[in-house]
Amino acid sequence: MYSPEPHSITFSTLISDIDKGIIKIPQFQRDFVWSLEESAKLIDSIIKGYPIGTFILWESQEKLRSVRNIGGADLPDTPIGSMVQYVLDGQQRMTSLYASLKGLQVQREKGLDDFSEIYVDLVASNEDSIIITNIEERDPTEVISLRNLLQGGIPVLMEYPKTMYQKLDDYKNRLQTYRFSTVLLRGASIDVATEVFTRLNVGGKSLSVFEIMVAKTYDDGQNFDLAEKYEKLITRLEQVGYETIPDSTVLQTIAVILVRECARKNILKLDKQKFIDIWDDTVDAIERSVEYFRNYYRIPVSKILPYNALVVPFSYFFYRHPNKPVNDMKKYLDDFFWRVSLSERYSSATETKLAQDIKKIDQILKEELPRYDFQVDTSKEFIIKNGWFSANRSFIKAILCLMAYHEPKSFNDNSIVRMNNNWLKQANSRNYHHYFPRAYLKKQEEDEFYINHIVNITIVDDFLNKNRIRAQAPSKYMKTFQQENKDLMETMKTHLIDDLTAYGIWNDDYDVFFDLRAEKISRELEKRIIQQPIGLQKSEILHL
Repeated sequence: MYSPEPHSITFSTLISDIDKGIIKIPQFQRDFVWSLEESAKLIDSIIKGYPIGTFILWESQEKLRSVRNIGGADLPDTPIGSMVQYVLDGQQRMTSLYASLKGLQVQREKGLDDFSEIYVDLVASNEDSIIITNIEERDPTEVISLRNLLQGGIPVLMEYPKTMYQKLDDYKNRLQTYRFSTVLLRGASIDVATEVFTRLNVGGKSLSVFEIMVAKTYDDGQNFDLAEKYEKLITRLEQVGYETIPDSTVLQTIAVILVRECARKNILKLDKQKFIDIWDDTVDAIERSVEYFRNYYRIPVSKILPYNALVVPFSYFFYRHPNKPVNDMKKYLDDFFWRVSLSERYSSATETKLAQDIKKIDQILKEELPRYDFQVDTSKEFIIKNGWFSANRSFIKAILCLMAYHEPKSFNDNSIVRMNNNWLKQANSRNYHHYFPRAYLKKQEEDEFYINHIVNITIVDDFLNKNRIRAQAPSKYMKTFQQENKDLMETMKTHLIDDLTAYGIWNDDYDVFFDLRAEKISRELEKRIIQQPIGLQKSEILHL
């Protein structure tokens, strides 16, 4: 058991413990953001004897990933044999004090803040600000830098008139003897420490599971730093267009591999050594999943993957079965992918459903068709009713995956259309083109629901979308491309448009186009689902 211990320490002891590497800032703390002026107000309170709040420190033998450079200063590791004290509350105040005393230069996004430019006004009254940052047009004998006051020694102080000696000595003594209130948590587990931190920061940002796991799994001896490991994984995935896979998905993957559950409580209870040991194999499984999405489903970028969470069951599959699936196993895995995507399964209670779906993956690994308690509607009517184009819906993303599978070619030269995650953040992406342009259909007084519909979306490159097509009628811009591209009919088949004449393109008949393309999408999706009565096993289906 642990017990919070109240303490008080002097200014000099606090700074000394930071210098020695005993007091550390854990990685899950946010960056130092206090301004020069905020730091000056803090020291003004100290020099006037006002309370500045309590520092809460966690004393532990655990070596966490910590921020070594407090305020930009290169600090040593904690001495061997000493317990480290991690700052749970008071980081901004503590860093302000340290940066101000040391006169550090702190790099910000907007430039450099010079903390040596904090001064003591020797002629200010107690009602005024004694600590200031602006000394323009001030008599140099009336102000002294904080650093010189505390560390300058006799040569510096003798530059001031004798009438200031008493004030200099008084202010220096006030700062050096000021006692800071601290609460020290001894013997607390990291779970308790992170819970304390989260509760202390109710008004701010709570710790994410990933931030807690970075702290819990850090191991200097084994050179394991989860934050760095994740960054390396994302750097590799970025090379193949899958850099948007979040850290939470990676943690869920590790959890289902280790304990077959992936709720927050399950992740936080994972054994540290098992977590470290499984990391490389998990990364391999994730990369195999990504390659399967890219090469087999032909999903070129992660932004149109219906759910990031799909990485979890697929990585579980490839962890258990490193080779590509074939025959029935492949069919069942494909059926699983499209069922999850089209049913919008992971739009709620994701962690619970992932745990359920791991059991389905186990069946697929045994070449058994899982039973499902839900149906998937791939009918034309359902697509039309639910096809409002929102780039964030998994149902819409699934149809975009279907389009991407056919490797859409450019209208004008039959070249492959390249998709980019940076272009796919919203519905008006450079890659998304309304085949019957919105402005054109608005002039025809078409209903907005049918204008902005997935059936009216094709995947094109930015140049054609913005420069060649614009708001022209399809019959007009397609005639231009017909002159440029001798393989236009084959090109359009890659966009799920089988025949320009039959689809009403040449006479700009949107009703015909809409109906036939919805039918085409329906047929393509139907091929990807294994129809089965709800809840029946493969053996039962065979006897129906």
